[in-house]
Amino acid sequence: MLAYSPAANSGSTIETVPNETLAAIFDGLPPTVLALTARVSRRFNAISERLLYASINIRDGLLEEGSQVPWRTQRCCESIAVRPHLPEKIRDFHIRWASTNNPPHGYFQFSHTLSLLATVLPTLTSLESLELSLGQANMLPATTVGVHPIESIIVGCQFPKLKTCTLNADWTKGVQPYSGILPQFLATLPELRHLKLLDQNGPIQLAPTCIPLLTSFRGNMHAAASLLPQRPVDSLALVGGDTDVTRENLPRIALTSVPLRHLDLSGMSVRPALLRILAATLPYVHTVRIRLTLRHTLHYALSGIRMLSGLAAVLACFQQLVVLDLSPTLMTGIPNSTAQDERALCNEWSRACPALERVIFPSQTEWTSVNGVWGPAVEG
Repeated sequence: MLAYSPAANSGSTIETVPNETLAAIFDGLPPTVLALTARVSRRFNAISERLLYASINIRDGLLEEGSQVPWRTQRCCESIAVRPHLPEKIRDFHIRWASTNNPPHGYFQFSHTLSLLATVLPTLTSLESLELSLGQANMLPATTVGVHPIESIIVGCQFPKLKTCTLNADWTKGVQPYSGILPQFLATLPELRHLKLLDQNGPIQLAPTCIPLLTSFRGNMHAAASLLPQRPVDSLALVGGDTDVTRENLPRIALTSVPLRHLDLSGMSVRPALLRILAATLPYVHTVRIRLTLRHTLHYALSGIRMLSGLAAVLACFQQLVVLDLSPTLMTGIPNSTAQDERALCNEWSRACPALERVIFPSQTEWTSVNGVWGPAVEG
């Protein structure tokens, strides 16, 4: 641990080390050590402070800590507000509020912290990554709120360098929906590549020229159908229910300007019938991650993991599928699979889908094909 003394500060070798070199050394230190290093001297403080604030990751676990307010977020905003030289140095700003239980109505006190965030966020003009996962902040009836809490924070913000954005709050029927503020905000993000909108349940009205570099999206099917057409999205992760997929919105996710290669369906329970429809719509997908609904068994004559035998007919529609990830699928009440069963399924599926090279089963076991021979993946 670095220690400070007047003698060392007045004429030691450390004083001749350039700030750039010190910054490179300090950059490898964990945040707890950086915080201690900042106390050594004013010079160390200036360097450590900039590194500490360059990437901010805060998680407020509310009920588990017995707190009614997200105090870590509050303290962070207050610290930024009194350091006007720091906002331009902040590249990552990730805020997550979580609670393990449903508290009584009005238990959490969010208004002051939301106000602080709304004051601080517009000053972070050099942001490259933003996450606002605000948990139960939107759990008041829409008639009493008037605006989505995330929109109350992002309104008027402009982040010309932002590449990654995640916006989310817990949702239930009757809470405040997003308004026109959200698309207005997205329209100011010319460099955006990765977007997650987990509680936006409808389409987003956005001009085709906006977010022209978008390559990945995670969210509801209705939002995806409005954002993907004519944009270079090659990775899609859907959340919600499979009933959100309709004849009207399904064809639109295939209208991307580049082939959609990666499809993640772990955020929704997927019936085999829906998977077949998606395969017909997106035949050039390379990787698929699925949480299957096993109450709609694929092969009634078989038991255990072998009930997935009928998946071969669906996989045949994915002409270029290389990776099949079934790890999110729950096998509750179903006997554990054996290596023999899994190998047999790999052989069966690869006959239907010759491009298949890697399979991850619900058991979390991974199998790979080497020269047509399937075996457990070798770690490392």
